[in-house]
Amino acid sequence: MDSAQRTTAPTMSSDGTSASKMMVQRPSAPLRVVLSILLVGVLTAPAYAKHKKKPHKTPTPVAGAFDYYVMSLSWSPEHCAEPAGSGDALQCNSARKFGFVLHGLWPQFEKGFPQSCSKVPLSDATRDSMLDIMPSKKLVQHEWEKHGTCSGLTPDAYFAGARTAFTSVKIPALFQDPPNAFSTTVSKVEQGFSDANPAFHSDGIAVLCAGKFLQEVRVCLDKDLHPRACGHDVKDHCKKGITVRPVK
Repeated sequence: MDSAQRTTAPTMSSDGTSASKMMVQRPSAPLRVVLSILLVGVLTAPAYAKHKKKPHKTPTPVAGAFDYYVMSLSWSPEHCAEPAGSGDALQCNSARKFGFVLHGLWPQFEKGFPQSCSKVPLSDATRDSMLDIMPSKKLVQHEWEKHGTCSGLTPDAYFAGARTAFTSVKIPALFQDPPNAFSTTVSKVEQGFSDANPAFHSDGIAVLCAGKFLQEVRVCLDKDLHPRACGHDVKDHCKKGITVRPVK
């Protein structure tokens, strides 16, 4: 009998049990890895479920349900220097040259804001009545649909309030039709507006830029249009140095 035909008789324990039956086979290495991963998943699943953040639910917008207003003053020369201004002939290509214009008066929550709260229409007459301080029909229409409908006011009352808020702001002398571009900083812009408007809250102004260029100044007002501090999500957004384009 050659070696390929020989077999080894199984050894027996003292009680007659085959030793091969007494041995517990260890799982293979790949199987051990799979089992380990499954075990970790079972142990950590309850903890993950406990600490997993629930998705934030945006409240359904309700007209009149908000905390305060943000009034946005847009620096017109910057808008007209950008591609977006090419279609605004009244603002960018008319005989009148604009400095700060009213971008909008936005109902705001302490965090976030409502938008598009109703389908109340805006009449052409009311829209056109705002063109001296909001020189774009598209802008006036957009601001009413997105923000004004959340004020809880009629279109006439909302835009009357927006005009009152805008005309109550005294523009610092430095920004009154500057013939040449000039450099400044966020703190200087805010200080200029605070000096010209002593009632403004120290935390009630935010300055925004498009790259290095001044784009907007935002002022926070309560629901009666009095100055107040801004919520935490109304912040400055500019680089260290700011260039202000000239009015021309």
